[in-house]
Amino acid sequence: MKILIADDDGMSRQLLEKTLEREGYEVISVDNGRCALQQLSLPDGPRLALLDWMMPELDGPGVCLEVRKQYDRPYVHIVLLTSRKSKEDVVEGLEAGADDYLTKPWDPAELTARLRVGQRILQLEDRLVEARETMRFKATHDPLTSLFNRGVIVDLLARELTRTRREKGCTVVMLGDLDHFKDVNDTYGHVVGDEVLREIARRLLGSVRSYDFVGRYGGEEFLIVLNNCDSNSAVARAEEVRNGIALHSLQTMRGPLPITMSLGVLSSRDWDLHLVEEILGETDLALYQAKADGRNCVRLAKPPVLYNVPLQQIR
Repeated sequence: MKILIADDDGMSRQLLEKTLEREGYEVISVDNGRCALQQLSLPDGPRLALLDWMMPELDGPGVCLEVRKQYDRPYVHIVLLTSRKSKEDVVEGLEAGADDYLTKPWDPAELTARLRVGQRILQLEDRLVEARETMRFKATHDPLTSLFNRGVIVDLLARELTRTRREKGCTVVMLGDLDHFKDVNDTYGHVVGDEVLREIARRLLGSVRSYDFVGRYGGEEFLIVLNNCDSNSAVARAEEVRNGIALHSLQTMRGPLPITMSLGVLSSRDWDLHLVEEILGETDLALYQAKADGRNCVRLAKPPVLYNVPLQQIR
C-alpha cells in the first residue's frame, strides 16, 4: 500500500522510509507541505499519510484542511507527527482534519500499529462505499438485464425533453417490443427467455452512443432515448436498432433463436407535447401500428395535420 511521508528533516524522513519499507509499504517521500498536498491530490495518490506538523510552504494541519476539501476523491487517513504534547495542539490538529497523531520521538512498534488501524479504517470505508454503490445500482437498474429500470429511464427521458425544449434541440424516443416473445418462454422455458433478454439488452447498448439511454420498460419492452439526434434520421436509427437484432440469431443454451423487434419512434421536434406521459403514449401508438403492420418493422409517430380553414367557409 502507498504511504506518503512529509517531513523537512532529512534524517527523520530516511528513518521513517526504512521503517515503513520493512513493513511492506510503498513509500513516497517529500520535504514540504505543498508537495505533500500535490501527491495526495493525484487520482492514484496515497491513502495513508504521515505529516510532520511543522513544514515549509504548508504545515501539517494546513495540508489536512486542503485535503478535506476534496470531496470527490477517496478518503485519506492522515497521521500528524509532532513534538507538541498539549491537549490544545492535539485538538487543533484533529479539527484540521487529521485522523490520528504521534508524538516525537516516535516508537516504531506504535507507529506501525497506528498505521494498521488506519488501513483497517480505509478498508471499512471501501466496503461501505462498495455497498452503497451496489445498493444504488440495484435501485436504478433492472436486475436481469442491468439496463436502467422503468422509473429511471422515464425520469431520464423527462429530463432530456426539458433540456431539449430549453435548447430547441431534438430527442428521439424509441419503444421496442420483442415479437412473439411469449412463444419463446412457452417453447423453451423462462431460462432461455432470460438469456434472450440479456442478449437483447447487450445489442441495444451496442447500437446506441455512449451518452444515449437504454432501459427496460416492461417485460419484453425496451425504451431508448437518443439525445441530440437529428429528427430526419430518427427512422434510420431505429432501423439500425431493428437490424441489429433481426439479422443475427441469438445464441442460447437451446441453440440459435431468430428474434425480431417492432419499434415505435417519435421525434420530439415533430410534436408540441410537454408531458412525458404524452410522449410515451404517442410512441406506444406507433409501436402498436408496427405490430399491426406485421411486426419486425419501424413506425414513426406522426402528429395530426391541422388545416387552416377560413371562418366564412365554415359558416
